Amino acid sequence: MHEVLLYALPVFALCMLAEWAWGRWRGRQGYGLADTISSLSQGLLSQAVAAVTPLFQTGLYASVHGRLALLPGTLWHGAFGIMASIVMYDFCDYWLHRASHESALFWAAHAVHHQSEHFNLSTALRQESLYSVMGAPFFLPMALLGVPTAQYALAGIVVLFYQFWIHTEHIGRLGWLDRVFSTPSNHRVHHAVNPGYLDRNYGAVLVVWDRLFGSFTEEVEPCVYGTVKPLASWNPLTAVGQSYAELWRRMRATPRPADKLRVLVKSPGWMPPGAAPQGAALDTRLTQPRFDPPATRGARLAAVALFALTAAAGGAWLCFADDLGAVADLGAAAALAAGLWATGALLSRRA
Repeated sequence: MHEVLLYALPVFALCMLAEWAWGRWRGRQGYGLADTISSLSQGLLSQAVAAVTPLFQTGLYASVHGRLALLPGTLWHGAFGIMASIVMYDFCDYWLHRASHESALFWAAHAVHHQSEHFNLSTALRQESLYSVMGAPFFLPMALLGVPTAQYALAGIVVLFYQFWIHTEHIGRLGWLDRVFSTPSNHRVHHAVNPGYLDRNYGAVLVVWDRLFGSFTEEVEPCVYGTVKPLASWNPLTAVGQSYAELWRRMRATPRPADKLRVLVKSPGWMPPGAAPQGAALDTRLTQPRFDPPATRGARLAAVALFALTAAAGGAWLCFADDLGAVADLGAAAALAAGLWATGALLSRRA
């Protein structure tokens, strides 16, 4: 999949530039340099992880399909079969997405996508590094029903690409489309920390799943974006590890072994009876200013240059990652992570 994304990057870049220019012209600028680089860094990290975990990208699916498929693959040929597989993928993704908000261990993988306190097209590229690894079993029903591996991958690309355009504040309500599809209005709700918006509107393409299963909410008030406990860092490795570290601390503070397990599987905010509540109060969270410490001009310019160099080198590696050995790919992924970490460190240099 990373090869397809590399080809799509110029289109994504032009769309982000157009959104930035439109926001400047309308006086509604929704981009921040450090935040945008942070989001793009997470996108690069997710592709690096995908390159070194092919077993979880398509390998597990192909193995189950080859051994346990109940229906012939020919059933899914043609336009109808392709559309049906996309709808099925979207349905499976709804339940993965919902589990990722309602189970702390899955939330730890998914939280990266919600950490930005801005909402723009670069946020769409802020992809989670471990989400596809943990979420692979959710799509195995498609393999059991005989959807070919290549078609499963195609459906995943279609659903992923669809979600790009819905990460914007510059498109308002869209009438009947808001009742059927995931639209910018519906997805703004999903990314907000407003009390009435938390854990709502999971659908990637179709919002009818949310209407059917009771997780839909309309946009009625301005959204405040991010996570209930803000990341407050430009370090990409901190972004990936923050929720896991919090889970570890909560498990250590929980005396009963059964409750330690419940910390992992229950909702992200769950604590054993009698334990002190965790996290910031929502009313305080809604009034907090965005995290954007002023870095020096030299540090910002150096961060842009280093990110561009790291991204170019990472893109060149991803073009050939499938032809390299596992050790070489791991080394390249580590070098990419180091470059992105250094970029975050430059952005964190305060004036």
